[in-house]
Amino acid sequence: MAFEGLSEKLAATFKKLKGRGKVSEKDIKESMREIKLALLEADVNFKVVKEFVKTAEARCIGAEVLESLTPGQQIIKIVNEELTALMGGEDSRIRFANRPPTVVMLVGLQGAGKTTTCAKLAALMRKQHNKRPLLVAGDVYRPAAIKQLEVVGKQLDIPVFQMGDQLSPVEIAKQSIEHARAHGNDFVIIDTAGRLHINEELMQELTDIKEAVSPDEILLVIDAMTGQDAVTIAESFNNQLAVDGIIMTKLDGDTRGGAALSVKSVTGKPIKFVGMGEKLSDLEAFHPERMASRILGSGDVMTLIEKAQEAFDEKKAAELEQKLKKQQFDLNDFLGQMQQMKRMGSIKQLAAMIPGINAKALEEADIDERKIYRLEAIIQSMTARERENPSIINASRRKRIAAGSGTQVSDVNQLLRQFEQMQKMIKQLTGPKMNKLKRAGRKLPFK
Repeated sequence: MAFEGLSEKLAATFKKLKGRGKVSEKDIKESMREIKLALLEADVNFKVVKEFVKTAEARCIGAEVLESLTPGQQIIKIVNEELTALMGGEDSRIRFANRPPTVVMLVGLQGAGKTTTCAKLAALMRKQHNKRPLLVAGDVYRPAAIKQLEVVGKQLDIPVFQMGDQLSPVEIAKQSIEHARAHGNDFVIIDTAGRLHINEELMQELTDIKEAVSPDEILLVIDAMTGQDAVTIAESFNNQLAVDGIIMTKLDGDTRGGAALSVKSVTGKPIKFVGMGEKLSDLEAFHPERMASRILGSGDVMTLIEKAQEAFDEKKAAELEQKLKKQQFDLNDFLGQMQQMKRMGSIKQLAAMIPGINAKALEEADIDERKIYRLEAIIQSMTARERENPSIINASRRKRIAAGSGTQVSDVNQLLRQFEQMQKMIKQLTGPKMNKLKRAGRKLPFK
């Protein structure tokens, strides 16, 4: 996960300050030196680090820290605010056209993940803004680029406009707008060929597409794994095209994250979206304040809540509540809850959003995501009657279920034991004794 090393180093620095009733100017300077080294190790641009530390140190030496009763917390608050400002301060959103379709052009180096990001962006626009997107295959140079876009488009049930690889990308882009207007597509995403920013001929082609279709947004797709090179790339593309924003991919990977902290300050262009995984649903709007909070180990509760709201079905939740009250929770319900959790993302990603859980603790926890898939396979290998009434699952049935799910009988036994414990807990929480305690609690004068 990006920023793991940075988060750990900052946590260690702040831990020294938290227990102190007072801090001196010397303490602040020493802390800022440690923060500076941590940022540089995270591959943040040197000039950006220098300016960041200068601003943060000036604020910390001011009265708001030195005269504070909780100086450690005040320093963390200032660093949080400065990190947020460094990444753009406020959220930067897509500008929608007054008259549809909104046209978005994705540009960047080859291998940055543009084609997949086109599909992810289309899925996000449809889900969050009720748009009817059209994907445009404008990469006529890379072998199988058109086919790749058609494959991801089919997976999402999103139409793809393509005219083969013989016409110029400029002509394809122009024709796609006409097609979108004729077919009611109100959000057009043009996939362009990856190119080196030093290739003048191909860069000119992007300028020609821009002049031909006047896109509402030009978004530069950058691979976070390229580190400081990403900032250089962003500068070059911005100088040529005046990009409107950046989509940073692979921010969930083993990267130091410096590009995400540098690019806004160097180019003046905001990060609008971040890729947080390989699934076609793994694209998120970028929130500087939330990212700063994650870096400082304070979690990201808002994103966690939003993911839960997207994943959980209100009708099913109401039905489950009634089942719990009647103590009718079965393995079908258990399976449904696991599947909804999976839609929210990986357990490690979700756990990282919980305040107080740092990267080191997650690593030590050694979370095995495959266990969820094994549990799912076991339940799906059961008959409908067995799911509704697990008590009928005898030794021969357990053997059959294990064989059908590709697991061991011991795995089936473990699942059934866990489910039995869960049922007992539900019984206690919804039983008459608990209801009596709840009623008594409501009468307490100090409650």
